[in-house]
Amino acid sequence: MLPEHAPFSTEQRKSLDALISSLDAHQKGWLSGFLAAGSPVAKPAAAPAAGKLTVLYGTESGNSEALADRAVKEARKRGFQAVMRNMSETAPADLTKLSNLLVIVSTWGDGEPPETASGFYKEFMSAGLDLSGLSFSVCALGDTSYEKFCQTGKDIDARLEALGAKRVAARQDCDVDYEEAFSTWLGLSLGAFAPASTAVVETSSLAPAPATEYGKKHPFPAEVLEVVHLNGRGSAKETLHLEFSLAGSGMSYEPGDALAVVPVNAPDVVQAVLEAAKLTGTEEVEVKAIGTKVLADALREDFDITALSRNVLTKLSETVSSPRLKELLADDAKEGLKNYVDGREIIDALHDFAPSGLPAASLAGLFRKLPPRLYSIASSPLAHPDQVHLTVAAVRYQTHGRSRKGVCSTYLADLVKPGDHAEIFVQPNKNFRLPADGSAPVIMVGPGTGVAPFRSFVEHRAALGSTGRNWLFMGDQHYLYDFLYQLEWQDHLKNGTLTRLDVAFSRDQPEKIYVQQRIRERAADLYAWLEDGAHFYVCGDASRMAADVHEALITAVQTAGGKSREAAEAYVEELKKTKRYQRDVY
Repeated sequence: MLPEHAPFSTEQRKSLDALISSLDAHQKGWLSGFLAAGSPVAKPAAAPAAGKLTVLYGTESGNSEALADRAVKEARKRGFQAVMRNMSETAPADLTKLSNLLVIVSTWGDGEPPETASGFYKEFMSAGLDLSGLSFSVCALGDTSYEKFCQTGKDIDARLEALGAKRVAARQDCDVDYEEAFSTWLGLSLGAFAPASTAVVETSSLAPAPATEYGKKHPFPAEVLEVVHLNGRGSAKETLHLEFSLAGSGMSYEPGDALAVVPVNAPDVVQAVLEAAKLTGTEEVEVKAIGTKVLADALREDFDITALSRNVLTKLSETVSSPRLKELLADDAKEGLKNYVDGREIIDALHDFAPSGLPAASLAGLFRKLPPRLYSIASSPLAHPDQVHLTVAAVRYQTHGRSRKGVCSTYLADLVKPGDHAEIFVQPNKNFRLPADGSAPVIMVGPGTGVAPFRSFVEHRAALGSTGRNWLFMGDQHYLYDFLYQLEWQDHLKNGTLTRLDVAFSRDQPEKIYVQQRIRERAADLYAWLEDGAHFYVCGDASRMAADVHEALITAVQTAGGKSREAAEAYVEELKKTKRYQRDVY
């Protein structure tokens, strides 16, 4: 790990390499700060400030915000006057007033900026600013299973440079398993901003670590209390209501948050990959941060063995001799690569490009860490103390002659039973929150499993005794089979907790009807609610539904408000800026 020019003898380098390679990301980060600060003292003298530092973040699910908070805390330990700012509350022109900048931003969907950062991003990419007095470094979060991996971070990094800013440390592109990469980037960046920083570390920081705090680093093994099938017999869908115990976890959540579930791969999928690689599964492989493990266990518990990406194919091409694969990865074959990856999984690539199989180590080298899956929480902590509920649609489909299934949704549907335990942690979502004013009206749009957080919203407002009106738009395929939580909604209507309910069941008539049509039909009432201060929420499919609902909202404002298209768009944009229009889409 240490370069040959490092000022250590051969024996010292070997010893340090052995030590560093055995440390996890948290230990490396702590050691970095410790060494930068020098020896700890019981009562530190005041450290000279290393300068002002702004940590600018753009977040979709909360990861960038959490990392920004960590960056600020670490920077302050090193003597910086550090603050964090959300892109949603920042104008590009503000950057001209800064001297040191860290950017932590995620990429959402097909190369798009996070919802809350879209305004900043659009303006910044076309702004003519002089940033020659700014030093910066960018950490980009993304997912290598998407073609435009970390695109937002890449764009902002390039634009900062184009506007004259000085890059002090190379951009770090992080996959879903970002802990080590982030810690390394942060240490390098802070060191580059203030290489001579003499901040000190208090002796108290060396105190023993507290008892396990459950979260992303240490998921909680929650008991599964109940699994209920929500669809009626005859439905084409398979939707589950799951209840988990939080007793003893110390974890809490708010309506609008997500629950992360750490799945395991299905036994039949593991077996199919082993057969494609011509392996038995009894071989031993190295698993990062764990050590040696039996291959079959590693495939089941540790590796993402399904998601196919350019990154996976590139690793495979380094292992096998396949002219066809090399052609597919050529710079001028991007469209062909996109078409090949679409609808296929890693097992298809093994059959197509490694028909003779792979050594166990080479197979293991293809995979990234199995990421957790996020689901909108479907319960209120006030209505269900020490519990958390989910609404999950099991994903099953056929492509390219093979049966496919969602890793986590079918883990919950097929492998998890009441009494079992599943690893979970709470992922806060501060960008999807009920209004602080309990008297404010709320309009919720949630077709399919998008209704999940609105079950939480309505339960929570009922438990709080909030007086604000609640209006729900929801839908699915069939009234008889797919009316999720029908009895609960009817009870809420009877007791007044739910003021209005508009449904759209798309397959109950010759022409398909969706929630966006109901929004247009109720334009006058909807606009009146908005004029009365209503908050507008959308949850569900991002690829089509969210865009269609957004368009329907603009149309409703335009027609009912007697506005031009441009004025209606500005009205909706103002709802976003004031956090009265929030989306949780995926």
